[in-house]
Amino acid sequence: MRQYDDPVEVRRGETEGPDQFLWRGRLWKVRAVLAHWVETGPWWQSAGVRAVVGSDEATSPAETRPDQTPPTQAHTDMLVERELWRVAAGRGVDNDGVFDLSFSWTDGRWQLVGCVD
Repeated sequence: MRQYDDPVEVRRGETEGPDQFLWRGRLWKVRAVLAHWVETGPWWQSAGVRAVVGSDEATSPAETRPDQTPPTQAHTDMLVERELWRVAAGRGVDNDGVFDLSFSWTDGRWQLVGCVD
């Protein structure tokens, strides 16, 4: 599967999932939803978790190094979720592919994150 990080416009139909999506100026019709799951953000990399497991000292926001997540942000990292939809989609009779579409609950945006065509 090729990886992407391209914005897409998704239109939902009567079902919960995507019905069509516009990617690079082309409209793709979803023929089937193959899988649907939710992923959380990388909470295990937050400064709060590193402090609990002993791999880093707990620091105040003023003492946080530029490469660390401030403790106040660590709690919000655990709440970051994105919804993923693996769909079979096509543009015509022979133009089918499998696509991974991601919906971010944080900013309300859709992204195409993977494709096998």
